[in-house]
Amino acid sequence: MTAPVFEHRHSAHCESGTISALLRHGGLRLSEPLAFGLGGGLFFLHVPFLRMGGIPLTAYRDAPGAIIKNLCRRLGVRLRAHRYRDPDAGMRALDDFLAHGLPVGLQTNVFWLTYFPPDMRFQFNAHNLVAYGKQGDDYLLSDPVGEHPVTCSAADLRRARFAKGLFAPKGLIYYPEYIPAAPDLPAALRDAIRTTSKRMLDIPIPFMGVRGIRRLAGQIERWPRKYGVERARLCVGSVVRMQEEIGTGGAGFRFLYAAFLQEAAGILNQPALAEVSQRLTETGDRWREFALQGAQLCKGRGEGAAVYRELAALLHDCAGREEKIFRALRATV
Repeated sequence: MTAPVFEHRHSAHCESGTISALLRHGGLRLSEPLAFGLGGGLFFLHVPFLRMGGIPLTAYRDAPGAIIKNLCRRLGVRLRAHRYRDPDAGMRALDDFLAHGLPVGLQTNVFWLTYFPPDMRFQFNAHNLVAYGKQGDDYLLSDPVGEHPVTCSAADLRRARFAKGLFAPKGLIYYPEYIPAAPDLPAALRDAIRTTSKRMLDIPIPFMGVRGIRRLAGQIERWPRKYGVERARLCVGSVVRMQEEIGTGGAGFRFLYAAFLQEAAGILNQPALAEVSQRLTETGDRWREFALQGAQLCKGRGEGAAVYRELAALLHDCAGREEKIFRALRATV
C-alpha cells in the first residue's frame, strides 16, 4: 500500500509546526515563524502558587492551544475540533478522517509516543503532531519536532491521545475546515505584534510578562536562604528545564519570534522590525547563558549566594532588554 503524500518539515515547536503544516497542506504556505508570531506564542509566566511536581510553574509561552486559536482567528481560518469521551470512538473517528484522505492535528502525551528515545519521554499532555495515514496497525505521523515522518502503533497512540492529568488531550482531533485564499497578512501581523507587546508590557499582574521576569529574578536570589541548597537547586533546575526541554522554551522562543519579526519586516516594508529582530536574537543569547549557568549550578559546578546573584542579574538584564524591545515594537507598528 502506497503511503499518502504529506509534506513533512522539521520545526522548532510542536504547536506552531503542526498548524503551519496543516495550513500548508490546505494551500496556505505559511512559515513556522509566521505561524508562531501570528499566534502570539511569545509570553512569560512565573506563578509561585501554581505548582507542577511541587515546583512553582514557569512558562515561556501562552497556554496550550492558544497559538492555533489566535493564528486561525487573525487569518480567518475556520478550524474544526473534536474531543471524545470514549477512546474507541476517538480512534474510529481518526481512522475515518484518514480513510477520507484528511490529515489531522492531534494533541498527545509525549510519554506514550514510543518513537521518542526513552530519555526524552516524559509526562506532558500538550504535544501536537499530524496524523496523515495508516498502514496496517501503525499510524503515519508527521511530528514537527522530528527530522523525518514516523510511525506509531495504534495501542501507543491511543494511550497518548487519552492520557489523564493536566491538559488532558481527551482525544482531540483538529483540522482547517476553511482557509481563505488571500488573508490580510499585513493587518494580521500588526495586530499580533501589538497584542504580544501589550501582554509583555502592560498586564498589571506581577507574575506575567516583563514584570514576571523581574519577579523571578528577585525570587532566585532569595531561594538559597528560603529553601536551602538542595531545594534551591531543584527550583533552578525546573526553570531551566521548562526553558530548554519543554518545547523550545525561553531562548528558543526568542529566536523564533526574532525570525518572525525578520519576515514581518519584509512583508510590512518596515526595516525597523529587522533591527528589533537582531536585538531579540541577542536577548535570546542571554537567556541561553542563563540556562547554561543554571544547569552548571544544578550539576554542582557552582555554589553560594554569588551564583544565584549572577543568575538573577542575567534575568534582570533579559527583562530590561525585552522591555525596550517591546516598547520599540509598539512604537513601530
